[in-house]
Amino acid sequence: MAARTKPTTKSTPTPNPIPSVWAREQRSPDQPALSRDAIVREAIAMLDADGIEALSMRKLGARLNAGATSLYRHVATKDELMELAVDEVAAEIHVPDADAADWRAAVTEAAASFRTTALRHRWLSSVLGQAGLAYLGPNLMSFTERLAALFTTVGFPEPSGAIDAVLSYTIGMSTTEAAWLTTVARSGESEAEFIARLMPAAQQAAAGHAHLAGSYAESAATITDPVALRDSKFTYGLDVVLDGLSLRLTR
Repeated sequence: MAARTKPTTKSTPTPNPIPSVWAREQRSPDQPALSRDAIVREAIAMLDADGIEALSMRKLGARLNAGATSLYRHVATKDELMELAVDEVAAEIHVPDADAADWRAAVTEAAASFRTTALRHRWLSSVLGQAGLAYLGPNLMSFTERLAALFTTVGFPEPSGAIDAVLSYTIGMSTTEAAWLTTVARSGESEAEFIARLMPAAQQAAAGHAHLAGSYAESAATITDPVALRDSKFTYGLDVVLDGLSLRLTR
């Protein structure tokens, strides 16, 4: 008589962990003097000074007088470090209270605050779409919640759509502007000096394109304050977005 065999049971596969610092439990530090907050602050200082390309766990460890292995006890990967850095600077963005008397002025203030933060930390906008699940961070969650409260209070039927429209414009413009300012900074010149030196090449490239050539010719004659010009371009585009949202609100 054949021996009986025990029935086999299929084990449930363990799901892959969610690749985000916000989705895992924080470990107790082995080195109390080296905190996660200190690591993130130093990483932001490096990002502000030298950009994303210059940041590595090895260089960061050297600046903190700690090995890369020590850093990994607090932050598992460089991607997690970027999530933490993004969320840390997001705390600088101001959103007015939901009961603001003028919703357009409140949204404009929030968008302007985002832009100011993004230009202070020029790496921010370019990594928002790449920093894993950065939007799960507490500061970005608070920022989005305050925007949602503002749009909901004023009566928008789809507040999430209004948020997406404003943020898409603001992040897009901030990314382009930050890249431009980074290029200017690398030249060692002021923005006005760089534009003056660049303009002849731009006008030559636009030759044969009637609309562009006219625009560059007008710009060359009128640009005296590049900062004011960038402010005005940002405000113009934001007003167009808010005009469209106003139609959705009245509808």
